[in-house]
Amino acid sequence: MIRVLIVDDSAVVRQTLRDLLSSDPEIEVLATAGDPFVATERIREETPDVITLDIEMPRMDGLTFLKKLMSQHPIPVVICSSLAEEGAQSTLRALEYGAVDIITKPRLGTKQFLEESRIEICEAVKAAAGANLRILAPRRTVEPKLTADAILSPATAAMAETTEKVVVIGASTGGTEALKTLLEALPPDTPGIVIVQHMPELFTRAFANRLDGLCAITVKEAETNDTVIRGRALIAPGNHHLLLKRSGARYYVEIKDGPLVCRHRPSVDVLFRSAARYAGRNAVGAILTGMGDDGARGMLEMKEAGAATIAEDESSCVVFGMPKEAIKLGGVDKVMPLKSIAGAILHHAR
Repeated sequence: MIRVLIVDDSAVVRQTLRDLLSSDPEIEVLATAGDPFVATERIREETPDVITLDIEMPRMDGLTFLKKLMSQHPIPVVICSSLAEEGAQSTLRALEYGAVDIITKPRLGTKQFLEESRIEICEAVKAAAGANLRILAPRRTVEPKLTADAILSPATAAMAETTEKVVVIGASTGGTEALKTLLEALPPDTPGIVIVQHMPELFTRAFANRLDGLCAITVKEAETNDTVIRGRALIAPGNHHLLLKRSGARYYVEIKDGPLVCRHRPSVDVLFRSAARYAGRNAVGAILTGMGDDGARGMLEMKEAGAATIAEDESSCVVFGMPKEAIKLGGVDKVMPLKSIAGAILHHAR
């Protein structure tokens, strides 16, 4: 049983989160707290397995509390944030301070919306409970540089031959910092990259902008019809699937709505399967840290289509779930620590 402490200044949000989490037989809500001071008292009484934490609270904000917690008494933390673009940068900072994941606060909406919220929140809490906090230890701050079938449409006619390589990457829990490490190691002439990182809507743009300021390649949130070109990475926008497509020798991306695939939108499986179909042996795929099996079947399809496939090994994963499932299914050529993956991508891309 995973015991959770909910920290949020809104009584309505606390109750909604309690209801959603309690609906899962593997999760027990240990207590709720209206601010970090009450939360500290609760932790003294009994240590939770996971904390869900709001960023904006009276008396002490969530980031300050998170920094204190991670330096004194590390506990897996899932940031539960409002859907506000202006707050996205500080929420992303929480991942640098050691938070495991970001989820969007549930809000009243359709039955389908609440059910998708429930799936997302319960999945995030379960992933956090199994996270390797040693890998998530707060990183040094880097100064920015100054300058699936439900989603995939049927295959169309044969495409023009091309030898241009394209890289597809999938990640979930722990992936934001893993992607930062990986992309920072790539040179400006790296083949075009397309990425699915499980992350809520609006946060993906702030995440892409942050990476763009740190990396030698350019990074942007993907938009339909963006061309996949050397020296650029495109990141799936939160709450939308991302597909790789091809027109003649030109690779481009398409943003699509649709149902959750492997409990996620965007789904790594959708991206990987589109890469198998449209890039085949010209693709290089990498699956990084994350819980669950999203991407495993898609990676197998990529391998069967002749692509080079890489999985992050257990030693560097925050959660060794997605890579493990891809390996188990037989879709992975090479298993290696995160620090070696950039070199392997460049090797295969030559």
